Amino acid sequence: MHLPDSAAAPPRLDRKAVGAVVLGNALEFYDFTIYAFFAKSIGATFFPSGSATDSLLASLALFGIGYVMRPIGGVVIGAFADRAGRKPAMLITIALMALGMLMLAACPGTAVLGVWAQVIVIAGRLIQGLALGGEVGPSTAFLVEAAPARHRGFVTSWQIASQGCAALVAGLAATGLTLALGEAAMAEWGWRLMFGLGLLVVPVGLVIRSHLPETAGEGHDPSAAHSTAGVVGRLLREHGRMLGLTFLVIAASTVSNAIGTNMPVYAGATLGLSEMAANAVPIALGLASVAFPLLGGWLADRFGRRPVMVWPRALILALAVPAFLWMLRAPDALSVYAVTFLLSALSSINAAAIIVGIPESLPRAVRSAGLSIVYALSVSVFGGSTNYLVNWLIAATGDRMMPAYYLAAFSAVGTLAALLLPETRGRDIHVDAATRA
Repeated sequence: MHLPDSAAAPPRLDRKAVGAVVLGNALEFYDFTIYAFFAKSIGATFFPSGSATDSLLASLALFGIGYVMRPIGGVVIGAFADRAGRKPAMLITIALMALGMLMLAACPGTAVLGVWAQVIVIAGRLIQGLALGGEVGPSTAFLVEAAPARHRGFVTSWQIASQGCAALVAGLAATGLTLALGEAAMAEWGWRLMFGLGLLVVPVGLVIRSHLPETAGEGHDPSAAHSTAGVVGRLLREHGRMLGLTFLVIAASTVSNAIGTNMPVYAGATLGLSEMAANAVPIALGLASVAFPLLGGWLADRFGRRPVMVWPRALILALAVPAFLWMLRAPDALSVYAVTFLLSALSSINAAAIIVGIPESLPRAVRSAGLSIVYALSVSVFGGSTNYLVNWLIAATGDRMMPAYYLAAFSAVGTLAALLLPETRGRDIHVDAATRA
């Protein structure tokens, strides 16, 4: 006999469990960072060409292939988590992520396997994209459902903070290995060790995740769908407006992140900073991405989810143009680092409120699928296109302010969408209401 949801107490959540849950997001950004660092080496290994540019572009295309599978992973694995539980979904995603990383790290180059090497690494990136698309929904739903109500924002904000931690670890590890092995060895085979370091933590994550309690509940809603199509159908039918608003809110956050990751390119190619100064920009990005999501989670617990979604995004809207004007008028390391840090800090605070407010807005029976789908779609559409578009706009118009205008436009949309979202602080999320608009 099962207790009704309203009587079911959330499971106890300790630091080890939080670490195991956020590990998937951390692996995603660790992989993202090291791939960016070694895109040239990966291209030369699997897509050799007489032109170094062609190899690099092929490598970047391989990276982008993973985005194609993210919405599919969001639908399939996100809905699976709503039907079968958060824990089995989280075990599947981390196992698939490990498989994708292993296929890239261990696959011999095209010089050994010929075209089959390209087939294997493409398959690996597709598997990884599937896993990443399905990771954020189940893991975030687990944190939201297991965290104490008074600290739900802070606990869930570790999903965002883990991304900054992973990026910093990747940067430090890459620097350390390069110093130890030398640039030639890193380009030839050392980059594989970077993926191997990520794989080392996977068994730990699998073991700890396998012992996590289940938070999805059993038998809580007789009307709950028992198929992927049923979960998605209910989500679209009952929560379409919520999905549309959250897509716009996440799109604004995704564009902010992309503008931040593009800042080294902007600093070097547009502002004319030295390669050393431009390459140090991710440090400012990473530092802000570690501390400020936790501040955002704390603020969301204290003042509510919606104010923390609205005000940091509104500040980005107000500061984007003046900040880029300052960089253009004083194109030095100080202005670039300061602007990167400021925009990343505000975006991180905003993202912490988003990651807890969206799942709280949805009933438990469609919570994982809802977050998975809107997150994967937004990242797929805007995560891979923003950097290309802003650099194309600069080249096409000659206006070096284009990133500021692009960021401001999306921040305006994100601010308006956040104003229309409900406040969810204090909501009893363990009661699976029939509908929540």
